[in-house]
Amino acid sequence: MQLNLRKERMVNMIYFDNSATTKALPVVLDTYRKVSENYFGNPSSLHAVGGKGNEVLQSSRKQIADLMHAKPDEIYFTSCGTEGDNWVIKGTAIEKRPFGKHLITTQVEHPAVINTMKQLEELGFDVTYLPVDKRGFINPEDLRKAIRPDTILVSVMAVNNEIGAKQPIDAVAKILEDHPSIHFHVDAVQAIGKGLMKSLRNPRVDFLTFSGHKFHAPRGTGFVYIKEGRHIAPLLTGGGQEDNLRSGTENTPAIAAMAKALRLLLTDEDKKVAHQQAIRKAIYDHVSQFANVTMFSQLTPDFAPHILTFAIEGVRGETIVHAFEPHDIYISTTSACSSKKGTESSTLAAMHVDDRISTSAIRVSLDEYNTMDEAKAFNQAFDQVYAGFAKLMPSA
Repeated sequence: MQLNLRKERMVNMIYFDNSATTKALPVVLDTYRKVSENYFGNPSSLHAVGGKGNEVLQSSRKQIADLMHAKPDEIYFTSCGTEGDNWVIKGTAIEKRPFGKHLITTQVEHPAVINTMKQLEELGFDVTYLPVDKRGFINPEDLRKAIRPDTILVSVMAVNNEIGAKQPIDAVAKILEDHPSIHFHVDAVQAIGKGLMKSLRNPRVDFLTFSGHKFHAPRGTGFVYIKEGRHIAPLLTGGGQEDNLRSGTENTPAIAAMAKALRLLLTDEDKKVAHQQAIRKAIYDHVSQFANVTMFSQLTPDFAPHILTFAIEGVRGETIVHAFEPHDIYISTTSACSSKKGTESSTLAAMHVDDRISTSAIRVSLDEYNTMDEAKAFNQAFDQVYAGFAKLMPSA
């Protein structure tokens, strides 16, 4: 009986934590199962069984390359976005160390970038962290001023994972046109399928990192775009897979499933983006009316369509998250990577948001399968949650 009730709750739940992870689609899992059963050979093996596995691997690579308007030999498979970020940044540092030890990033990057940069600082590299304004955006002119003769890498995320701010990738690319030797890396984990392909495929962008579990592929999958002619050192050495740049036996079933998930994601992308924007607006218009609510995400075009972050002043973010659970609504604080640690949002801190408000921040993150009915249910639940916290809020 308890198991059946749990299954019913899972079917009826409203899942608004898609920036943390998405649910793998049944058709994607079906691809995983079929490849696991029928193409189980190691793609590096010389025999026919391995050859069939390699055919699936290379077919998946080509499919992803075509979807990304890239060449197959510019796509490299990884385990996740964190690995991709580490590889591009550390790989550049190792490869270009004879030419300089200065790297530039922003104060609002994902921990996979920030902590990698801090590790490189411990190894003698010099890192500049660009500030952001009160809305969470860098000023491209700060980048221009920060570039030095020994700068080897600029790493700027496409979409901030905490508030959804779309950083000015095209403006950064324009500045870097005058510095062709500097590697330009974009963490695109939150940007794929969100109407940003033109900026992601800006000719000046050298590296893009992606994570499969953000777009309904199995966990443990990801890929990196490396522009032809750009060179980085491998992070993982071993058997020489992925053109000697990322050793380790490829997870062929998961890669094939990821290729399918990406194709489904990018089909009717504009329509899906508009759908998410409408749902986000319905929630924004309702929640923003309340006296003690502070909105960090905006409805303007420079914010991604799927992330809405706000705070209820006086109530801690994790308390708000748990208050929605009895309504079978699942949201998060500003980042799944730091929520269990109880740390404040690094993005809101960089925006100089008062601690009293930043510790109250929560994030609603959508995907193309969320519905307007779910938005209405969220708004109804929000009314009850807000009323329940009335004693904790400052007087209007």
